Amino acid sequence: MSGVPQRTLLLWCPDWPVLAAEIVDGVPATDPVVVLHANRVIACSERARAEGIRRGLRRREAQGRCPHLTVVDHDPGRDVRAFEPVVAAVEEVVAGVEVIRPGACATAARGPSRYLGGEEAAAERIVEHVAQSCAVESQVGIADGVFAAGLAAREGRIVTPGGTREFLAARPVEALGRPALADLLRRLGVRTLGEFAALPAGDVLARFGFDGALAHRLAGGRDDRPLAVRQPPADLTVTADYDEPVDRVDAAAFAARTLAERLHERLAGYGLACTRLGIEAVTAHGQELHRVWRHDGLLTAAAIADRVRWQLDGWLSGSNGRGGTRPAHPTAGIVRLRLVPDGVLAQSGLQPGLWGETGEERERAHRALSRVQGILGPEAVVTAVLGGGRSPADQVRLVPWGDERVPARPGPPPLPPAAASPVPASPAASPSRAPVPAGPSSPAASLVPVVGAAPGAASAPVAVPDAGMRTGRRTRRGRTVAEPPWPGRIPPPSPAVVLPTPLPADVRDAAGEPVVVSARLAVSAAPARLTVGDGRPAEITGWAGPWPVDERWWAPAEARRRARFQVCLADGAALLLAVEGGQWLVEAIYD
Repeated sequence: MSGVPQRTLLLWCPDWPVLAAEIVDGVPATDPVVVLHANRVIACSERARAEGIRRGLRRREAQGRCPHLTVVDHDPGRDVRAFEPVVAAVEEVVAGVEVIRPGACATAARGPSRYLGGEEAAAERIVEHVAQSCAVESQVGIADGVFAAGLAAREGRIVTPGGTREFLAARPVEALGRPALADLLRRLGVRTLGEFAALPAGDVLARFGFDGALAHRLAGGRDDRPLAVRQPPADLTVTADYDEPVDRVDAAAFAARTLAERLHERLAGYGLACTRLGIEAVTAHGQELHRVWRHDGLLTAAAIADRVRWQLDGWLSGSNGRGGTRPAHPTAGIVRLRLVPDGVLAQSGLQPGLWGETGEERERAHRALSRVQGILGPEAVVTAVLGGGRSPADQVRLVPWGDERVPARPGPPPLPPAAASPVPASPAASPSRAPVPAGPSSPAASLVPVVGAAPGAASAPVAVPDAGMRTGRRTRRGRTVAEPPWPGRIPPPSPAVVLPTPLPADVRDAAGEPVVVSARLAVSAAPARLTVGDGRPAEITGWAGPWPVDERWWAPAEARRRARFQVCLADGAALLLAVEGGQWLVEAIYD
């Protein structure tokens, strides 16, 4: 909190909720009008005040004092919509305006007072411009700090620099806008802001809490925060119009380079660099073309020119729509080209690589893939993004090259093997089950046998991967954001091949009977042989499971309940199986 309040100019529109009702809904503000919220008056017109109506009255009491009263319900959205033209009119005179609330906005007084000939001249100019542009009456107050300027605006007063504390000293404590605190202060014998400001700050904090301490600062002429004004964004877009339509690739390449250099110079003037570029073109027949290019580094002038040239080449060399996957050829030449820097950041905002800038091989690959996208479309080149989910198919999302690599499902990628906390089973605990190999290079190193699943087996703990476990990720600010736990997720390592369509399989025990998993996850017998489709039976040398997954049980149409197993075969292969509705399926293959 700054100890020296900023010199502030605040514009205030009296009875704004009433005036907004007139602007939006056509309610005459010259009539007795009140705006009600929670059955109490929060604003009233001048005619209503002449009838004895004040803020805080109940609806019945207000109608009793003025039977022909017009009642309007409070609508914050209406107040904001009606006030936006007023703010825009103020921004035509001064830069950097902060909206305090509908009906009041503030700006730093130093700038307007310098180029408009003083604080009084600036106040008169703003009030006059708002009246001419919006037909709205307003008052301006200038003081040290937003709070004091708001009180000065109600009187149309300019408080001299350094005189804010004396200006506030005689004001009643109700001016703080905290009815409960004002009532308590009056019962304690504190009636003015000067008396309240004279109290020790430590005692005020101990007695009235943090909000009371903020009110104590305001009473002493010290704001709780500086102005947070809106800075109008700079117009970085560059546009070129052509008298002769551009329909040849060589002419388009020349136009692209010239326009790219203009854009790069404009960005450099603001100390910015482009990371996402929008290319817009308009043909002579009014056809509009648009494409957005993304880059993981800083787009230089040459890189911008290359992407514009590639995109124009893709548009102008497109197919005529009779077969092929390329986009259709424009109906006429391009008469307008526009480059929009859709994503910008400070030019020093990206960290270079360990050995300098991006390597030549990576840049060549990026240029080649971007070139393919310009010809065939953004969906022609995709990359995989890891995310959350319970099955391998859910944890991978394909996104177009250059797009943001955001996972479809929240959650971290699969945990390292040490985090899965497998519970190894002793071979003696379940005589019907062979031990699973767990060598460093074995595909079954993470297979966790579930002891006690077979009928008659000894009781032992059941290992369910990530059940109820919550992980987290570190943000740039150092805070840990909780991730979804995804109970039932298979432990690492992840399978190398995820089948797009699971293959039907048949799993039988040593006696040749089908292996069945009951609703209580009891396995009828140890799996011994696996047959995938019409192939040959293969011997199962090790297995782990079942791991239950019961998803979207609250939506019957989307509900899915299944149990998964990991199995090792005699030929060294490792598979991820799932049984759903009595049918066995092969979902993925381990490498």
